[in-house]
Amino acid sequence: GKEILSNLLTRYAPCVVLIDELVAYVRQFPDGQRLSGGTFDSNLSFVQALTEACKLVPNAMILASLPESEVEAGGERGMIALRALEKTFGRVQALWKPVATEEAFEIVRRRLFEPVRDLADRERVCRAFADTYAAEGARLPGETQESRYFDRLLRAYPIHPEVFDRLYEDWTTIEGFQRTRGVLKLMAKVIYRLWKDNNTDLMILPGSLPLYDGGTRSELNYYLVAGWDAVIERDIDGDRAETTALETKAPRFGAVNAARRVARTIYLGSAPASVATKPGIRGLDRAHVLLGCLQPGQVHSTYTDVLSRLADRLHYLNSSGDRAQEATRYWFDTRANLRREMEDRKKRFDDKSDVHPKIGEVLKKLIGTLPSFDGVHVFTPHADVPDDSGLRFVLLAPEFFYAREEPRLAVDAVVSYLRHNCSKPRYRTNRLLFLAPDYSALALLRNSIRTALAWGTIVEDVREGRLNIDQFQRRQAENELQITEAVLLKTVRDCYKWLLCPAQYAATDIQPTVEGHALNTSSGTLVSEIERTCQENELVIFTWSPVHLCAKLSEVYWKPGRPFVGALTFWEDTLRYLYLPRLKNRSVLEQAIVSGAATRDFFGTAYGEHDGVYTGFQLGNAYVQLDDTLLLIEPAAAAAYEERQKTQKTQDKDDDGGPVGDGPVGDGPGGDKGDKDGNDKKGKKGDDPQKSYTFIGTVDVNAATAKMRLTQIAE
Repeated sequence: GKEILSNLLTRYAPCVVLIDELVAYVRQFPDGQRLSGGTFDSNLSFVQALTEACKLVPNAMILASLPESEVEAGGERGMIALRALEKTFGRVQALWKPVATEEAFEIVRRRLFEPVRDLADRERVCRAFADTYAAEGARLPGETQESRYFDRLLRAYPIHPEVFDRLYEDWTTIEGFQRTRGVLKLMAKVIYRLWKDNNTDLMILPGSLPLYDGGTRSELNYYLVAGWDAVIERDIDGDRAETTALETKAPRFGAVNAARRVARTIYLGSAPASVATKPGIRGLDRAHVLLGCLQPGQVHSTYTDVLSRLADRLHYLNSSGDRAQEATRYWFDTRANLRREMEDRKKRFDDKSDVHPKIGEVLKKLIGTLPSFDGVHVFTPHADVPDDSGLRFVLLAPEFFYAREEPRLAVDAVVSYLRHNCSKPRYRTNRLLFLAPDYSALALLRNSIRTALAWGTIVEDVREGRLNIDQFQRRQAENELQITEAVLLKTVRDCYKWLLCPAQYAATDIQPTVEGHALNTSSGTLVSEIERTCQENELVIFTWSPVHLCAKLSEVYWKPGRPFVGALTFWEDTLRYLYLPRLKNRSVLEQAIVSGAATRDFFGTAYGEHDGVYTGFQLGNAYVQLDDTLLLIEPAAAAAYEERQKTQKTQDKDDDGGPVGDGPVGDGPGGDKGDKDGNDKKGKKGDDPQKSYTFIGTVDVNAATAKMRLTQIAE
């Protein structure tokens, strides 16, 4: 009984009663059968009596090992025994606090390392880490800025406290991972491998874990679900890992193994969440990733840059949102992220049928309608670009790229537009300007377009139920699509940067010249930059001075035998010939004519000419109207004609003996004689009205080309 057990314990006190695998022993007794060791109930009664007796003896203790999980309890009988024993021991138990994280520093160090002999070196290394963390400031977790973190570094040396934090905060949540024994076993393999490889890290950081070693990797993956070996080999560490390939291509990263260090740190902090039974915050933020990699003498930008690249390249690395934000969290998972699906889908899209239409869609969004142009034509063939007086802006397809070293494809495309309008020759060639892509940025543009198309199809398939993913991945796909679409606008802007202007420096030039003007892609909008370039380089004339109009007329049109030209004739010629200025519209010419006609310096005006006589002649009069009869007369010829008119009027007055029309009508002094009907009989030269002319001709018009032929006939 309880008294007998109490006397026995008192007799041998102080004493410790050790009962090992108690549940495994008790569960073996079947119901209703009595064995030599008793029955199921009798054993439970004995344990209850033993614990009560031990409670009465101050210097006696019972240590019993009970399984922690249902799996270790062993079936239904084991669970019944475990619950009964837990209740029995719970009445008298004294709770023992497990090993704390700070105590683990000492346990691991004493078990795995010899005592530190050079305390000054240890303090110097820890001080260098603390100073580095203080210099980085807000880029690292807040606890690193506290003075007590230096004390943690000293106690944990040569293992970094972040390693213990991740093991005791994350890995010990996994069922079966033991706080002390499991950490010791893991760190023993880590330290041995680093020692064999002559690792020179100042402390053992999360980024120092040799996951390329089979023993270390197996020790960690043993507690995880199947599939992590493939994740490590593909994305994290090893000869064929993406991280190794990135370090090989970028010496800046390879010098410090930046890619592998970042991937190892994320793995150590995120892998346990893959077997977590309760949902929680997954992964590490950028500050903790940097803490697991950075050593004194290194710059943080190396690791932040490589983290951004890994987020774009790795197949099993996930992120919680916008990667530009500091609070974004990163983690690995055995399921390939949507990036892998996106990369596979990128290969499906064809340049002609998929990529080019998407580029055109983005260009339309960027340009919209140009205020200075009558039409914007995105990847429009020359047959569909109207041959009229409107100013047209043509965006060339991506295959007609431009480069200063190799402009041939774009130039040939421009010449083709100038010469052809479907099967007919183009008549008004001086109304076209072109925008061409830059060759060096074209590959990046096509890749960005494919990425946007791939994310777009993923989001569409999720909405339509054709792709089954979880809510987080759905939000990730939508977020990636938004980011890609935003980046795409900038990528298209950077690629379509060449404004091509066809020109002809002299009327005798046989072939047109195509001038390339590089747009500034970093200031203003694309529309404003096109307008600015056209105006500053006079590719399009928005406001024209009568000085330039007079100079151009003197150069090309006014000849000694014909000192006048029709205003609309000049306008029509500016639409056709590349050596003439490219006016925005007819109003620009009208404004220049009105300004020039107001003075006597540039030209005279008239509304007809016959045998050297100008109808409606004016010089220095701004009241003119631009129509098909308006003539612009060379200023010297206009002044001479005006002088002749004055002389002629003076002679006419002298011949008539006085001013014309003075005095009353009829007979009498000072008056003109009239006819018998009272009409004037002046009979002066030049009083006959201007004769009218009628032109009669016959032209055969083909019905297929009737519109163009009738326009030509009317002109």
